[in-house]
Amino acid sequence: MSISNIDRSKFDQMVQAAATTLNNNAEFINSLNVFPVPDGDTGTNMSMSFQSGADYVSRDTSESVGELSQSLAKGLLMGARGNSGVILSQIFRGFSKSVAEKDNLSAQDIVEAFKNSEKTAYGSVMKPTEGTILTVIRGISEAGQSATTDDLAELFDILADAAEQALQSTPDLLPVLKQVGVVDSGGQGLVFVVKAFSDVLNGREIEASHQPNTGEMDQMIDASHEQSHESAQGKLNPDDIKFGYCTQIMVRIGRGKEVEYDFDYDKFYDHLASLGDSLLVVNDDEIVKVHVHTEQPGEVIAWGQKFGDLANVKIDNMRLQQETIIEKDDESKKETKSEPKETAIIAVASGDGIGELFTSLGVTDVIKGGQTMNPSTQDILDAINNSNAKKAIILPNNGNIFMAAQQAADVAEIPVEIVHTKTIQQGLTTMLSFNPDASLDDNVSEMEDMLDTVVSGDVTNAVRDTEIDGVKIKKDDYMGIIDGKIKVVKDDLNETTIDMIKEMLDEDSEVVTIIYGEGMTQDQADELAEQVESIDDDLEVEVHPGGQPVYPYLISVE
Repeated sequence: MSISNIDRSKFDQMVQAAATTLNNNAEFINSLNVFPVPDGDTGTNMSMSFQSGADYVSRDTSESVGELSQSLAKGLLMGARGNSGVILSQIFRGFSKSVAEKDNLSAQDIVEAFKNSEKTAYGSVMKPTEGTILTVIRGISEAGQSATTDDLAELFDILADAAEQALQSTPDLLPVLKQVGVVDSGGQGLVFVVKAFSDVLNGREIEASHQPNTGEMDQMIDASHEQSHESAQGKLNPDDIKFGYCTQIMVRIGRGKEVEYDFDYDKFYDHLASLGDSLLVVNDDEIVKVHVHTEQPGEVIAWGQKFGDLANVKIDNMRLQQETIIEKDDESKKETKSEPKETAIIAVASGDGIGELFTSLGVTDVIKGGQTMNPSTQDILDAINNSNAKKAIILPNNGNIFMAAQQAADVAEIPVEIVHTKTIQQGLTTMLSFNPDASLDDNVSEMEDMLDTVVSGDVTNAVRDTEIDGVKIKKDDYMGIIDGKIKVVKDDLNETTIDMIKEMLDEDSEVVTIIYGEGMTQDQADELAEQVESIDDDLEVEVHPGGQPVYPYLISVE
């Protein structure tokens, strides 16, 4: 198969195929997380980020590939989650700038586009590190520049092979990857994207391995719904919404009285794609979940029943919702327009208790998210725009959110600064130095200075056997992580936590704060506090309910 140019239809197929491939392989990419903690989310972040880009493309009716690429870049920008999602968005930002004026793409256009992708991606990172997704985009770019073919199908096979070779080199470039025995997860995600492009151009079936688990399916559906729902509505007149019913179904494959077909992903997906947009289909061996915006929700339901019975159905009238949003927005503007806040402080946090702690310290807006679900650029931008403030400070409370926060700050209409908090504990501590009467720069400077005054400890369990920095870890062991480094590993939660706290203490330590998470009780936390007090009678110990997932205890020592 020889292809001389990529037109609008082919480009759309490539984008949708890449979104599907990332969805199918999100769990596998997550498993490449270096730390064996149950919050490895690179695959989920990249999948959700690219799905946002694919949604923008599916709604763009332009016949120009250059314009479609702008939509892809915009969707990726606004949907970017985590550093991997942000860098992916920068890769396609560079790509889109290179082809902006092109109606169709030739092989040379693709070569130049990926060359600009490499330049933009490296430029987006303050300290580029080899052995990451950057190494993979560099491999793609260099392979393109060395290629001599004008056949796009052949060219993309060359690029996909180069991406795989670059990926396999990442453990040699980043020692921690070799130590743990994995390739770079972000680089793996980019390999899947380029491989999907190549498969489309060569007429091959899209691989559907490493299907997401049930919990991850829910996250993908929820995030896709939220992103596409927001971007489809925004400030639209309700009558301008093309597909008015947000329809979600869950089908138990092969069960029920109406079954006509054995489940075939492509057959199932293609018919649904003809009924609307913002389509997301994820499945395992037993169930398939669907999210789609359509004018024919009954048709979606009927199609699902041809493959199995319905375990769940949810239909929302988005035009009606938009009318309500506009009414509430108008009322809110009337109430708040005359009294804008001077400074909004926006914190990212998981757990109702942690959200309440931040609010009690003066945080004005809490974005739900963090370790298990990084918020997107759009999520953060919405919080800024809805804050009714003259300026804003963002507390990411997670290093993996820094880049999305910066992208939101760059496009916000008010001055926005970021305090580079890597943990919830740092975020809470920085609030102690916030002065509502100080300037934005002075506040940020004072808050940044507070970062070194607190030691952060996190306790969680291992999701696999591994060895890091000479520490042997078995699946289900508890790990005490101090400022990002695994310091204690035991099979008992309390012993792990106490030993971790002992390592966190020094002669200047005065206050130990215990934030207990989901599934833990006040009595358990109080018992832990008594054990901490027995270490040193002079220590002041505070206990707070956090409600955070994944981490039974978050500990700070100041």
